[in-house]
Amino acid sequence: MKLLIRTLCLFSLALPALAQVPSPPEIAARSYILYDYASQQVLAESNADQRVAPASITKVLTSYIVFDEIRQKRLSPDDLVLISEKAWRQGIDSSESRMFLQVGSQVRLEDLLRGIIVQSGNDATIAIAEHVAGSESAFAGLMNQYAARLGMQNSHFVDASGLPDPDHYTTARDLAILARALIHDFPEWYPLFAEREFTWNKIKQPNRNLLLNRDPSVDGIKTGHTSEAGYCLLTSAQRNGRRLIAAVMGAKSWAYREQASLELLNYGFRVFETANLLGADKPAQSVRVYKGAADAVAIGTLEPVSISLLRGSSERVRIDTQIDGPLVAPLAKGQTVGAATVSLDGKTLKTVPLVALDEVPKGGFLHWLIDTIRLWFGW
Repeated sequence: MKLLIRTLCLFSLALPALAQVPSPPEIAARSYILYDYASQQVLAESNADQRVAPASITKVLTSYIVFDEIRQKRLSPDDLVLISEKAWRQGIDSSESRMFLQVGSQVRLEDLLRGIIVQSGNDATIAIAEHVAGSESAFAGLMNQYAARLGMQNSHFVDASGLPDPDHYTTARDLAILARALIHDFPEWYPLFAEREFTWNKIKQPNRNLLLNRDPSVDGIKTGHTSEAGYCLLTSAQRNGRRLIAAVMGAKSWAYREQASLELLNYGFRVFETANLLGADKPAQSVRVYKGAADAVAIGTLEPVSISLLRGSSERVRIDTQIDGPLVAPLAKGQTVGAATVSLDGKTLKTVPLVALDEVPKGGFLHWLIDTIRLWFGW
């Protein structure tokens, strides 16, 4: 037997008719996307699935892999990395994208990470790729494994730095997915992307993401430029606890890629807002439990559930919960007990499983007997 419990959840969030949605800014780029971190909804896009060259934004995936290696304890931030001739020569050949590493020297892994993220050093990138996988080509294979695991369905990588190659490509959408994974999975490392400068070997270099200086809400992520890719920028900003991600690919200049990214972010923060509906600390409701050590259990989702909506005042969002009940102990924390449907004006926005937010073990014999009788009589 399934119990349908209709719970009306009201929010001061209106979604006007589609015709009233303000158009996003006109962006002169090959592709772009604006993405809400919490809801994982696309707020604006143009050619978001078009394959483009990512240039140095490639290094975001390189950094992600290193962070994961550190988390898995296969690497340490204090590891000393030997700088090969290939890494050193790549720095010499990349006059604007290098950390000024010396061949044969040993450099702390964490310093190399800053050299990649802040200085966009190709020499630091190759040194890390060789340290992790033995060679840059082997590391590229690892990059493709990670990309597939993250859901970057239209990406392929052949090097760790983002040098031009016909088989090295991604999309604006895939970069937004990567950016969200980076921020979500490695909050302890993400602040590196907000550092405005880094000094190595007595050479101070600024972060090329100049939006860090223009807007205090911007805290990353990475620039990219080659003649093939044009000017690219993967950006994230947080205002009043709400985070957006923007990717602008193939802009005409470094100044315009920043202006276009800022216009997209401002549009997203001004026009939309995010409703945090459910989560471990926001249960959908409390439901009666039979034959348990507790008489009720909170149900909801262990992971946050959010939606992005147009700003407004109409209270038209609702959550309908369907419980696969009656619920009988024992219940495990995280056990699926039903589903919640989020709707607006009768239109379903999303459906998510509902789980028990706490464990409910079996109750004593007397409790079990009383609840058995209650269930016989349909109580």
